[in-house]
Amino acid sequence: MVPEINYWAVLLATLSSMLVGSIWYARGVFGTRWAKLANVDMDRPGASAVGPIIVTVLVSFVTAWVLAGATTIAWHFYGGSYLGSALFTAVILWAGLTAARFITHDAFEGRPSSLTIMNIAHELVTLVVMGLIIGVWPPAGTV
Repeated sequence: MVPEINYWAVLLATLSSMLVGSIWYARGVFGTRWAKLANVDMDRPGASAVGPIIVTVLVSFVTAWVLAGATTIAWHFYGGSYLGSALFTAVILWAGLTAARFITHDAFEGRPSSLTIMNIAHELVTLVVMGLIIGVWPPAGTV
């Protein structure tokens, strides 16, 4: 079975990831603190964000696509509201895959726990926003 996916919702969820990230890592929000903890010089001469932004768009699309497919599978399996399935799936995938992997890698790399918490919190917000978008815009014919 190939799960039904609303690709317009996936595209909007992909864009929402960019919006969440640009707000989260803005200098006036968490950007300055993140840069210090991650040892990133936000003002280094000749630095370009184009490459990382392209990568972020691509992986955000994959994340939104997987979340949309997993949401449909969860909704078919558990029933209930599509929005509830999307939010539950987003949080479960975040906890079991994203947060768990960040914590493991950051522990071995000796990163500060405050950086790990900041980054996994960002990922939680990103996935919940994606889940909201996917959940309120289910594929045609599913709900």
